[in-house]
Amino acid sequence: MDALASLLDGPRARGAFLLRVVMEPPWAVRIEDRAPLCVMTMARGEAWVVPDAGEAVRLRPGDVAIARGPDPYTVADDPATAPRAWILPGEVCRTADGADLAEAMALGVRTWGNSPDGSATMLIGSYLLDGEISGRLLDALPPLLALDGEVWDCPLMPWLGEEIVKDEPGQEAVLDRLLDLLLISVLRAWFSRPEARAPGWYRALGDPVVGRALRLLQNNPAHPWTVAGLAAETGVSRAALARRFTALVGEPPMAYLTGWRLALAADLLRDPEHTLAAVARRVGYGSAFALSAAFKRERGQSPRAHRASA
Repeated sequence: MDALASLLDGPRARGAFLLRVVMEPPWAVRIEDRAPLCVMTMARGEAWVVPDAGEAVRLRPGDVAIARGPDPYTVADDPATAPRAWILPGEVCRTADGADLAEAMALGVRTWGNSPDGSATMLIGSYLLDGEISGRLLDALPPLLALDGEVWDCPLMPWLGEEIVKDEPGQEAVLDRLLDLLLISVLRAWFSRPEARAPGWYRALGDPVVGRALRLLQNNPAHPWTVAGLAAETGVSRAALARRFTALVGEPPMAYLTGWRLALAADLLRDPEHTLAAVARRVGYGSAFALSAAFKRERGQSPRAHRASA
């Protein structure tokens, strides 16, 4: 699996929510659902994304924005329009006085809004639960980012607009993957900008030696990796790999592997069906005891305590 896709696989697997929003001005929706990530793109008309802190972003057809939670924000026809609906955790939608709007604003399959013929149509995809693996990438993003459709043309958006209103067998799987592809495309375009603050490991993926080493570690963490083994796979000496890896990623190969394994373990431990022994085997530790010792040494708490708190 591609390294970028693997980082996003965790939150998608835990659930994503897709919606087509059709609105007629004046309108404003306050987003307080605490979703860790929301992708928004305009199919028709215009909208503003207004964070509590920072500058508002105007979206036109083809533009795309990503809001990184859990901070709230407002989406509206105009920054001055007062909110008329609140989106809360659990996909709850209410008015200011608490009246339920779920049925009143339902317009069909995955479609919601105040008018079926509204002048503004927005496609929204929210990742509902985050994880430590995905957090390694998403923490590098600003609270709100936007890409102009005139300089960033993505053929996925019209396709997503067509598929989001269909109600056919396997449709949720289709939409999940389209949303993943859209998000990956946005992130690649964002981090390709010269001024982007991409994490070291992301930039290192473009290196022919370190990029291959990173993919080997990320895609097969259970393998008993050593610096010598990685060096043999990448065709350089151990010393050369260690120097190059550390310079580009910011830490030595085995330190990166330990962090990756424990982050993956932390995500897996959220599922009570995964036993500690099974998680240990999956992330490259010989026993539950070995994983517990490493987890507590690096994170200051046991896997069981982490599972309870999560």
